[in-house]
Amino acid sequence: MNKQMHNYSHPTKDIQGITSFQLKGMSFCLCLTGSVAVINAPSLARELMKHGAEVFTVMTKKATDFIQAELMEWATGNPVILDITGKIEHVAMAGERENSKGIADMVIVYPSSANSIGKIANGISDTPVTAICMVALGSNTPIILVPAMHDSMFRNQIVQENIEKLRSLGVHIVNPRMEENKAKVATADEVLTEVFDYISKSSFLEQKGNDLLEKKFIITAGPSREWIDDVRFLSNPSTGRMGIALTEAILSRGGEVCLLLGPTSIHPPSHPKLTVKYPISTQDFVNIMTEELSHKTYDVLISAAALSDFTPKKHQSGKISSDISHLVVEFKSTPKLIQIARDLSKDLIILGFKAESSLDFDLIIDHAYQRMQDSKIDLIIANSIHPEAEGRGFKSNTNEVYIINTDKMVEHVQLTSKLEIAHRILDRIKQDFW
Repeated sequence: MNKQMHNYSHPTKDIQGITSFQLKGMSFCLCLTGSVAVINAPSLARELMKHGAEVFTVMTKKATDFIQAELMEWATGNPVILDITGKIEHVAMAGERENSKGIADMVIVYPSSANSIGKIANGISDTPVTAICMVALGSNTPIILVPAMHDSMFRNQIVQENIEKLRSLGVHIVNPRMEENKAKVATADEVLTEVFDYISKSSFLEQKGNDLLEKKFIITAGPSREWIDDVRFLSNPSTGRMGIALTEAILSRGGEVCLLLGPTSIHPPSHPKLTVKYPISTQDFVNIMTEELSHKTYDVLISAAALSDFTPKKHQSGKISSDISHLVVEFKSTPKLIQIARDLSKDLIILGFKAESSLDFDLIIDHAYQRMQDSKIDLIIANSIHPEAEGRGFKSNTNEVYIINTDKMVEHVQLTSKLEIAHRILDRIKQDFW
């Protein structure tokens, strides 16, 4: 029994790395403040752990009014910091000392109340959370801050000025979801996206610089909508995350992008080298792309949009009555964007995507390669969207893909963030064509 206890590891930590090892070796300081949204913190902690991270929790007294510290110890497998004591926890966690850094690679304030935002922005450190943030700012430990409060409080000019001040100091803000007159805390997935993006940008920017300077890309992303009547349409669950990740990666490396973004709730970045157009239907995508390729010179087309292969032959005006017991809708094929692009430009480097609902590796590769040959494209990215492929495909912040060239050589990119996949794809384009 004594031997067992000596080697004791908290059972909660068994979940570390079950989704990916993208965060393996990293430690996060998860700071909780006084907001009812703190009830979501255990889920965020465990999502970080599922990607391999170690999580340490710090709570204000107000945060403990909503959830007990024991819950966070259960969720993370680590003791919770409730006070700054003689152990100097704020420096040990996020500080910088001679020849050493603090335990935390990143501080996440989730949720962050208006009160804590104001204190952090103005140098007040009277809680363990604000003290850790003060030390983190002084030691260049990255901070992600996730606001949650009532809508009118969030829109208060003072709160907005404090948020902008923190942004100017390098703090990453994950915007809340504006619902029911409240600035609701961002989801765990949205916070994970920010974490993955920060890590990818930090590592790749150091290595790549402006290696895509003077290169011009046209990218399609998101779904299309094929209208049946004025309220119903044929579509798919694509969010456009992969196309936006590619856009961000290209811009960070000095390239120029024209992004054709279908209907999605994901917002593209703002950048002087980015032009965004908003097609709805597959025909809209084709029309805009044709206009661009006919009047401008592009180096690469990345066709990441999930365009519908079919559209109704006839669009019904108004709304088809729901009282009809039997409805037949006749469809016709939509134009093939990649084939049209190839006809317009023989020298254009074209990269396509192929999603398969199978887990069979050979089938995924064979079907993607066949599509590549049929469409006369230069590279194709294949992935599985099978329901059992957790963390992959539509709506996910991560993916696992296979990059295939015309010789059927396959590069396997294991489960990682879509931004990192974007950089790997760009590296491959550089390697093969420039």
